[in-house]
Amino acid sequence: MLRSFGELTAPSRMLVVNQFGINLGFYLVLPFLATHMGSLGYAAATIGLVLALRNLSQQGMFLVGGSAADRIGCRPVIIVGCALRIVAFGLFVVADSLPGLIAAAVLTGLAGALFNPAVRAYLMAEAGDRRAEVFSVFNVFGHAGALLGPLLGAALLAVDFRLVAAVACAVFTVLTVAQLFVLPARPAPPQDRGLLGSWGEVVGNGRFLLFALGGAGYFALFNQLYLVLPVEAQRVSGVAGAVSAVFVVSTLVGILGQVRITAWCRARWTDGRTMSAGLVLMGAGFVPLGVAAPFVPTAPAGEWTAAGLLAVTPVLAGTVVFTVGMAMTNPFSLALLPRVGSEQLAGTYYGWYYLVSAAVVAVSNTAVGNLLDRHPDGAGRWIPFAVLLAIGLVGAAVIAWMQRTGRLEPRAVTTSTATTA
Repeated sequence: MLRSFGELTAPSRMLVVNQFGINLGFYLVLPFLATHMGSLGYAAATIGLVLALRNLSQQGMFLVGGSAADRIGCRPVIIVGCALRIVAFGLFVVADSLPGLIAAAVLTGLAGALFNPAVRAYLMAEAGDRRAEVFSVFNVFGHAGALLGPLLGAALLAVDFRLVAAVACAVFTVLTVAQLFVLPARPAPPQDRGLLGSWGEVVGNGRFLLFALGGAGYFALFNQLYLVLPVEAQRVSGVAGAVSAVFVVSTLVGILGQVRITAWCRARWTDGRTMSAGLVLMGAGFVPLGVAAPFVPTAPAGEWTAAGLLAVTPVLAGTVVFTVGMAMTNPFSLALLPRVGSEQLAGTYYGWYYLVSAAVVAVSNTAVGNLLDRHPDGAGRWIPFAVLLAIGLVGAAVIAWMQRTGRLEPRAVTTSTATTA
C-alpha cells in the first residue's frame, strides 16, 4: 500500500492524506452528537431532526458543489468546504441552543457537499488512466480516518464533547492551510453552455442515467452498514458491542484488502465486469444473515456469551463478503463515471450521480426498514435480506449489460455538448 501511495502524483497524495483528515475530523464528532444533544436534554425527535437536516444539506447540495467545481475549479471549492467545516465544528464548541446546533449541523453537511465532489473530480483529472488504483488508495486512507476518528473521539469524550469538537476544528484548520499552500490549482475546463445547459446535458445522457441507476445499488447496499448489519448484529447477540464489531471488521477489511483487491481485479477483468461482480458480492454478503436469521431468536440484552458469539458469526462473515464487494465496486465505478459522462463536467456528473443514488437510498432504506419491523423475528426474517440480495443482483445486471453492449466504452467524440442515448 505504501508503494501504491508513493506512485501517486504529489497533488493526489495531498488529496489522499486530506481524505484521511476529513474522515478523522468528521468521525471524531458525528458519532457522538446524538449523545451530546441527549445530555443537553433534547428529545430523540429533535436529535433526529438535526441529524436529518445535516444529511439533507449534504445530499441535496452535492449537485451545487459539483457544478461549482467544474466552473471555478476544484481547488477553491475544496478549500471553502474545509473552511466551512472549521466554522461548523467551532459552532459545536460554543453552541448549546437548538438554532446553534442546527446551524452547525447544516454547515457540516454543506461543507461536505462542496469538497466531496470537488476532491473526486480533481482526482479523476489527476489520475488519468489509473483512476481505479488512485481511488483504491483514497479509500484506504478514508477507512483509516473513519476507524481512528471514533476511537479518538471516545477518548476525548471522557473529558468533554466540546474538546472533541475543538480537536475536529483543529484538524480541518490544518487541512485548509495545507490545501492553501500545497494543493496546486487546476484550471477549470472551458464551458460553452450555462449551468442549466450543463444539467440538461446530464439529463439527456441516457447511458449515464442507466449507469447511475445501476450504480445506485452500491449506495443502497452501502447504507446497510448503518442499518441492517448493526441491527441484526445486536438482535442476535444481545450485546451493543456487536455493532462496533461490524464496523471494525468492515474497516479492517477495507484497509488491509482494498489495494490488493483493486490490483487483482485490474489484472484480470474490465472495469465494468469488476463493478458488476462487486455488486453481486455486496448483495451476497446478506445471504449468511438471511439463511441464519429465521433460526436465531432475538437475544435478551446482556453480556457476551458463547451462544451470542456463535449467533453473530453469520453477520460478521457477511460483513467480510459485503466489504470485499464494496472494495471492488467503488473505485471502478468512479473510474467509469467520467467515461459514461464527461471529463469536462466531472463534478456535475458526480453531483447528479449522488443525487440519483440518494433518491434510491431513500426508497430502499424505507422499504428495508419496514420489512425489518414487519418481520422482527422468526420465519419471515429472511425477507429483507433477500431484498438486499436482489438489489445487488439487479444493479450488477445493469452494469454487466452495459459492459456487454459497449455502453461503458469511451465515446468517440468527447465534448461538453455531446450526449448519448
